[in-house]
Amino acid sequence: MAIRDKLSGNEAVSVAIKQINPDVMAAFPITPSTEIPQYVASYIANGDIDTVFVPVESEHSAMSATIAASAAGARALTATSSCGLALMWEELYIAASDRLPIVLALVNRALSGPININADHSDAMGARDAGWLQIFAENNQEAYDNFIQAFRIAEHSKILLPVMTCQDGFITSHAVENISLLEDEKVKAFVGKYEPENYLLNEKQPMAVGPYAVSSYYMESKRLQAQAMADSKEIILQVAKEFEALSGRSYGFFEEYKIEDAEYAVVIMGSAAGAAKDAVDLLRTQGKKVGLIKVRVFRPFPAEELAAALKNVKAIAIMDRAESFSGHAGPLAAELRAALFNAKLTPDAISYIYGLGGRDVRVEDMQAVYTSLEAGDFKCIDIPYRYLGVRE
Repeated sequence: MAIRDKLSGNEAVSVAIKQINPDVMAAFPITPSTEIPQYVASYIANGDIDTVFVPVESEHSAMSATIAASAAGARALTATSSCGLALMWEELYIAASDRLPIVLALVNRALSGPININADHSDAMGARDAGWLQIFAENNQEAYDNFIQAFRIAEHSKILLPVMTCQDGFITSHAVENISLLEDEKVKAFVGKYEPENYLLNEKQPMAVGPYAVSSYYMESKRLQAQAMADSKEIILQVAKEFEALSGRSYGFFEEYKIEDAEYAVVIMGSAAGAAKDAVDLLRTQGKKVGLIKVRVFRPFPAEELAAALKNVKAIAIMDRAESFSGHAGPLAAELRAALFNAKLTPDAISYIYGLGGRDVRVEDMQAVYTSLEAGDFKCIDIPYRYLGVRE
């Protein structure tokens, strides 16, 4: 029987960690993810779990210790935000290339500078090509559910890649919502016991982790990583199906909201999808054929699936909470446009940059996006993308 509770997004993820009871957590505090290791440390101090907590001197050290623990055969995780993730940069690539099934709770926050501690996706988007799977949450319930599924995905024998579970800083991480928790024993049974096949402390099979790869082998290593990323699509859906049977909550690569007959669509990730859904509901009462796709899985990018879902749409606004400085589009927009091109689909598509540094996104803002799509006025702008709610 599900347990109802009122939790912040950070506490929801922390409860998931407590229920999983991993072997090792290494972490260094950084706003707004600090509460996650704080909660876990308190669970350990109270005897609720027997996870080994490793306090370190920096986020680079946090990921280094997590890599070491995972390579040794432990189920390991960490949590961070913003500049903390940036300080892990070198180690992110090492974790992925060493095929370590680490889970990182990323509480999305703007990268400096100028200094800002509020939500946007520049941290995750900066790491999008590091070889990690990336799963985004709209709300606290999804933050909890995504984390429970993450270890199952990462540790699958066909995958063995690290996973970032992402939620928007302060918007979900600190806001309290009603959510449904699973019973401890059901979570433990779902995640299962971690039994790695190859690990450093296996005295029966000596091995090295992270050796130097000469030119004769490096490309093959990357090709294998790419294959595991492609294979993860099947595993993500398989794990989601099992999770639905357990919880009654359904997940996929993305959520389709009133998209079946939509002529105008918004594609978005994270917490602002809530405001966009409210805008869809209001405009539907006015007879407008509008819809929404909320991307949950950004890596691997579900290109073919998104193109199929958008095949009948006349115009699309693709919303990025990060600026890629390409002069062309945000990261989500660039990937989706490529997907549409490969599928030989030619809807009008405009890239929007929104919500940087925690800028509010209101229902009225999203209504204006749909109005612009219907009017077609975005075809007359000087640059190929727009900023939502900026003072020019």
